[in-house]
Amino acid sequence: MSNLAAVSKLDGRPLLTRLFRQGRAPLRLLAVPRDHVQGDRARGEQLLAGTFVRGTAALPLADLDFATVGTAGPLAEELQGFSWLRDLAAAASRDGGAKLAEAVAARWLLAHGTKADAAWRADLWGERLLFWTAYAPYLLSSRDAGYRAALLNTAARGARHLLATADQAPPGLPRITAWSGLTAASLLLEGGATPVARAESGLARALASAQSEDGGLLSRSPAQQMLLVDRLALLRTAYQAAKQQVPDALESAATAALSALGGVVLGDGGLSSWQGGNGSEAARIAALIDGCGLRARPLRQARGWGYHRLSALSTTVVIDAAPPPPGRMARLGSASTLAFELSDGPQRLVVNCGGPGTLPSDIPTELARALCTTAAHSTLTLGDTNSTAILTDGSLGKGVTDVTLSRNEDDDFGRLEAEHDGYLRRFGLAHNRGLALGNDGKELRGLDRLTPRGRKRIRGSVPFAVRFHLGPQVEAVRTADGQGAILRSPGAPPWSFRCRGAQLEVEESLWVDGQARLRSTLQLALTGEVSPSGAEIGWQFRRSS
Repeated sequence: MSNLAAVSKLDGRPLLTRLFRQGRAPLRLLAVPRDHVQGDRARGEQLLAGTFVRGTAALPLADLDFATVGTAGPLAEELQGFSWLRDLAAAASRDGGAKLAEAVAARWLLAHGTKADAAWRADLWGERLLFWTAYAPYLLSSRDAGYRAALLNTAARGARHLLATADQAPPGLPRITAWSGLTAASLLLEGGATPVARAESGLARALASAQSEDGGLLSRSPAQQMLLVDRLALLRTAYQAAKQQVPDALESAATAALSALGGVVLGDGGLSSWQGGNGSEAARIAALIDGCGLRARPLRQARGWGYHRLSALSTTVVIDAAPPPPGRMARLGSASTLAFELSDGPQRLVVNCGGPGTLPSDIPTELARALCTTAAHSTLTLGDTNSTAILTDGSLGKGVTDVTLSRNEDDDFGRLEAEHDGYLRRFGLAHNRGLALGNDGKELRGLDRLTPRGRKRIRGSVPFAVRFHLGPQVEAVRTADGQGAILRSPGAPPWSFRCRGAQLEVEESLWVDGQARLRSTLQLALTGEVSPSGAEIGWQFRRSS
């Protein structure tokens, strides 16, 4: 990579000095937060070797041009947000990593520092300020006073820009990120753009409009929930570095966010797959939970977040028991109501197909949208349609508007029963699913009912399918009577499956892993037809030992 002098010329004058002269520059950071979340050392070593890797995409750094990379897509957004500094710090000391960090930052200044272009998008500036302040030692080690002043001056200009644009960011995580970055800048930059109280007020509004009372984002995206925990954790360290008390409201929001995130973690430490996301990498989630500075029990009964949790010993079940997210909070969503995932210790037994989530991926757009359909989730599909319509642009249309729910526990089972209205308009049938997890973790019983509701009635019969997508490396062999299967996976106890009220087939399926790669798997497909009077399909998963 070229040195700083080779990339810092514009119109015959030093670019960084020119930036420094624009506006009143802060003289210094008042404090430097300490990020306790451990980065990915392997990715940091890839950075040091000259390659920026994310998901299935890789970008050489030798001839990095931010103007060419742009700001659209997961790869560009992460590069623009500078969250990769955490991975660099995991692989290199300040002395070892500063040269790379400063060279990339200088190139960013060259491409975007002189004008408010697409890279000045509010959420990108919010993320950038959180990581620029937390990793300032890697960015400000240079003896080049013009470069150091330019970076701090541009950070201050970015904060002033956020003051005017943060509320224009899309509601949800983007707006929260924008206000979090501005709050951190107000705490840490000498001559900050705005009083801390004003930034805190904006953040409080952003959280109130995007976070349910139980801590989950209204987008219902576990991938975004993980980023929410991260953003709020970084902001807490800014308060601590500035020797300021973390506001009670922020502390409560951060703790609730962590609890909601924990509620969708399976036995292998990864996330369950919802809203087009994947399991992420267990090590990354563990690093966030261990390093965020908060402690919270996994959320079990989530009315707003919508993901309910049943657990017994090493067995965990996560159920989607709420309508899909509102369109204003999620450009893309999934028709996954009443689907569930099941893990036995580190083995994922029943999964949803998942999707690329926030990662760059070579999954075709058409397939990525197909992975959001009801059929790509472990639930019932009626008439080969989605419980909530998926429009041609990938957004959600009409469908599930109401989910009724009850749950209870006794000495033998933890029980959950839920019903949704997604098929009422088209078929006059409600889908009811009951789940019961034995307190020894060895048995999961299920019952799917299609029950007539309202005045509409189907004529004749309509086909249904209840699908259970199996986790990676789970093999399934049907029993001789065709009503069951034996499920085996390496190094894990076998499970048996039985069903009634439908025909069982073992079919091919797909699963997206934590690096957004497609993997071939299997599914159990229970098929049949429902008459105007309804149908009932019973099933059971049982561990053999």
